[in-house]
Amino acid sequence: MRADKAYSSRAIRAYLRQRGIVSVIPEPDDQKGHRKRRGYRGGRPVGYDTDDYKNRNVIERGFNQTKQWRGLATRYDKLALTYRGGAVLRAITLWLQALGDTT
Repeated sequence: MRADKAYSSRAIRAYLRQRGIVSVIPEPDDQKGHRKRRGYRGGRPVGYDTDDYKNRNVIERGFNQTKQWRGLATRYDKLALTYRGGAVLRAITLWLQALGDTT
């Protein structure tokens, strides 16, 4: 799971570890300072794959492309079924655009 520094709490990391999910979440600077200040009681630094973290923007760009469609961005639909239908329709249009770009 790739996540932003905002999701770097001990509880989230422990939950992911329990479920066997490899996390790629960097440690915020303030947490680094707190850990270093505590000395050996502060624990080990967080280990994560920096190259994998750099690919996190691919996922964010995908979400942003989907949200560019006004019907999904405004969320005026009252039923979850209609909202899901709009999301599927947007996914199909993005897929068709991607097919058109590769040919």
